Amino acid sequence: MLKRTALSATDIDARLRDLAGWTYTGGQLHRELQFRDFSEAFGFMARVALEAEKLNHHPDWRNVWSKVVLDLSTHDAGGVTESDFELARRVEALLTR
Repeated sequence: MLKRTALSATDIDARLRDLAGWTYTGGQLHRELQFRDFSEAFGFMARVALEAEKLNHHPDWRNVWSKVVLDLSTHDAGGVTESDFELARRVEALLTR
Protein backbone atom coordinates (compact mmCIF):
# COMPACT_ATOMS: atom_id res chain seq x y z
CA MET A 1 0.00 0.00 0.00
CA LEU A 2 1.25 3.45 -0.89
CA LYS A 3 2.09 5.99 1.78
CA ARG A 4 -0.65 8.52 2.33
CA THR A 5 1.41 11.21 4.01
CA ALA A 6 1.39 14.68 2.45
CA LEU A 7 4.56 15.41 0.51
CA SER A 8 6.52 18.63 0.83
CA ALA A 9 6.50 21.22 -1.96
CA THR A 10 10.12 20.27 -2.71
CA ASP A 11 9.20 16.58 -3.09
CA ILE A 12 6.23 17.45 -5.27
CA ASP A 13 8.32 19.67 -7.56
CA ALA A 14 10.96 16.95 -7.91
CA ARG A 15 8.39 14.29 -8.80
CA LEU A 16 6.60 16.53 -11.28
CA ARG A 17 9.72 16.57 -13.46
CA ASP A 18 8.79 13.04 -14.52
CA LEU A 19 5.16 13.90 -15.34
CA ALA A 20 4.91 16.14 -18.38
CA GLY A 21 1.68 18.10 -18.55
CA TRP A 22 0.96 17.95 -14.82
CA THR A 23 1.17 21.00 -12.56
CA TYR A 24 0.85 21.61 -8.85
CA THR A 25 -1.96 24.11 -8.45
CA GLY A 26 -4.18 24.90 -5.48
CA GLY A 27 -2.66 22.11 -3.41
CA GLN A 28 -3.42 19.48 -6.06
CA LEU A 29 -1.84 17.78 -9.03
CA HIS A 30 -3.63 19.16 -12.08
CA ARG A 31 -3.93 17.97 -15.69
CA GLU A 32 -6.19 18.99 -18.56
CA LEU A 33 -6.65 16.65 -21.50
CA GLN A 34 -8.27 17.21 -24.87
CA PHE A 35 -9.76 14.35 -26.89
CA ARG A 36 -11.36 14.17 -30.33
CA ASP A 37 -14.90 13.95 -28.99
CA PHE A 38 -17.07 13.06 -26.01
CA SER A 39 -16.96 9.33 -26.66
CA GLU A 40 -13.15 9.25 -26.62
CA ALA A 41 -13.02 11.40 -23.46
CA PHE A 42 -15.59 9.27 -21.67
CA GLY A 43 -13.84 6.04 -22.68
CA PHE A 44 -10.61 7.41 -21.24
CA MET A 45 -12.41 8.30 -18.00
CA ALA A 46 -13.74 4.75 -17.75
CA ARG A 47 -10.20 3.37 -18.04
CA VAL A 48 -8.95 5.81 -15.39
CA ALA A 49 -11.84 4.80 -13.12
CA LEU A 50 -10.71 1.17 -13.24
CA GLU A 51 -7.15 2.15 -12.26
CA ALA A 52 -8.40 4.46 -9.51
CA GLU A 53 -10.53 1.68 -8.08
CA LYS A 54 -7.53 -0.68 -7.99
CA LEU A 55 -5.66 1.94 -5.96
CA ASN A 56 -8.71 2.83 -3.85
CA HIS A 57 -7.78 6.41 -4.70
CA HIS A 58 -10.22 8.45 -6.76
CA PRO A 59 -9.72 11.70 -8.66
CA ASP A 60 -11.64 14.92 -8.50
CA TRP A 61 -12.47 15.38 -12.16
CA ARG A 62 -14.83 16.81 -14.66
CA ASN A 63 -15.69 16.31 -18.27
CA VAL A 64 -17.14 18.75 -20.77
CA TRP A 65 -17.61 17.19 -24.18
CA SER A 66 -14.03 16.39 -25.33
CA LYS A 67 -12.15 17.83 -22.35
CA VAL A 68 -11.22 15.99 -19.14
CA VAL A 69 -9.80 17.86 -16.15
CA LEU A 70 -8.18 15.90 -13.31
CA ASP A 71 -7.22 17.18 -9.86
CA LEU A 72 -5.47 14.78 -7.52
CA SER A 73 -4.94 15.14 -3.78
CA THR A 74 -5.42 12.97 -0.75
CA HIS A 75 -8.07 14.71 1.29
CA ASP A 76 -7.50 12.80 4.53
CA ALA A 77 -3.74 13.56 4.34
CA GLY A 78 -4.34 17.24 3.64
CA GLY A 79 -2.28 17.34 0.45
CA VAL A 80 -0.57 15.47 -2.33
CA THR A 81 0.78 12.01 -1.49
CA GLU A 82 2.53 9.18 -3.28
CA SER A 83 -0.95 7.78 -4.05
CA ASP A 84 -1.66 10.85 -6.18
CA PHE A 85 1.58 10.43 -8.09
CA GLU A 86 0.87 6.75 -8.67
CA LEU A 87 -2.56 7.55 -10.10
CA ALA A 88 -1.02 10.31 -12.26
CA ARG A 89 1.54 7.81 -13.60
CA ARG A 90 -1.25 5.38 -14.43
CA VAL A 91 -3.17 8.15 -16.21
CA GLU A 92 -0.09 8.87 -18.30
CA ALA A 93 0.34 5.18 -19.11
CA LEU A 94 -3.25 5.05 -20.36
CA LEU A 95 -2.57 7.98 -22.68
CA THR A 96 0.23 6.09 -24.39
CA ARG A 97 -1.82 2.95 -25.10
